[in-house]
Amino acid sequence: MDGTIKTIVAGKPFGFIAVEGQEKDVFFHQEACEAGAFETLKAGDKVTFDVEQAEKGPRAINVKLAA
Repeated sequence: MDGTIKTIVAGKPFGFIAVEGQEKDVFFHQEACEAGAFETLKAGDKVTFDVEQAEKGPRAINVKLAA
């Protein structure tokens, strides 16, 4: 999937990705990013990712900056 980083929660290892055409943002955790990539992400960055069903709902995995 393609999306845009909506927010990185300050001081926390997670954030949310906005996906065009979807009401709910997709949660992602620092561990879903390539090594060291989470620290460089900021609101507005375009990303690609996969989605898996977690206990609390869908979450992004394999999060990468879009080329």
